[in-house]
Amino acid sequence: MPELPEVETVMRGLARVLQGREIRAASIARPDMRWPFPEGLVARLLGARVEGFRRRGKYMLMRLSGGDSLLIHLGMSGRMVARPAAEHPNAARLHEHFALETTDGIHVGFVDPRRFGCVDLVPTAAEEGHRLLAGLGPEPLEADFTPEVLTAALAGKHTPVKAALLDQKVVAGLGNIYVSEALYRAGISPKRLAASVAGARTLRLVPAIKAVLEESIAAGGSSLRDYVQADGGIGFFQDRFKVYDREGLACEACGGTPPCPGIRRIVQAGRATFYCPRHQR
Repeated sequence: MPELPEVETVMRGLARVLQGREIRAASIARPDMRWPFPEGLVARLLGARVEGFRRRGKYMLMRLSGGDSLLIHLGMSGRMVARPAAEHPNAARLHEHFALETTDGIHVGFVDPRRFGCVDLVPTAAEEGHRLLAGLGPEPLEADFTPEVLTAALAGKHTPVKAALLDQKVVAGLGNIYVSEALYRAGISPKRLAASVAGARTLRLVPAIKAVLEESIAAGGSSLRDYVQADGGIGFFQDRFKVYDREGLACEACGGTPPCPGIRRIVQAGRATFYCPRHQR
């Protein structure tokens, strides 16, 4: 599933081609994706101007004139693809379930083969109360995400810290890749109990989370399977992984010298975890 950097990258791509433009056409190819499309969606989009964008966790919000926000979640395999409408006039793209077109001829389609993504409308003034956003934790790239905030969120949690950080109520937007990478940078074992990650450990972990997310956004995200940017390009942060999907390779922090066992892979709560037992304690 696309994580925060991928969603942020897609959102920025959409902002470049949509912000300030008017929607002249919209269409849905089926009644639902993960959930039914909102009633009257097409009619409420026609003639609206795109005022701006906001990301909340792994969700994008496209704010429209008239007071609505279009909420978009990419799900497992979703992609937002922008192109000039004149390239393929009236052509239906495979698995394109929702599309809109601007008055100056930009076509944006939501392509999702597995249909785990979703689209909804919410009043802009009530975004935070939407059922998908109301319970989300703090945004990790914002200034108010501090070691003290993370310590409080992890206090009393007797699950591994890796699992706790994947909980969107603890931190919004983090997923399997970036939690593994951040824990590696902070030198914290993914098996450590969440409640014990406090003090000096959160002083290391919060900057590590911010750094890995910012670096991935700068690289356009990580393209492993379905993810592409809005212009169809791929991200390159996968070339900079320190630990994720590097089982059996040398640990950079240890320099590959004995007794370092190298990167190991374990399964936690059904998800692959990669870490160095020597470097991460």
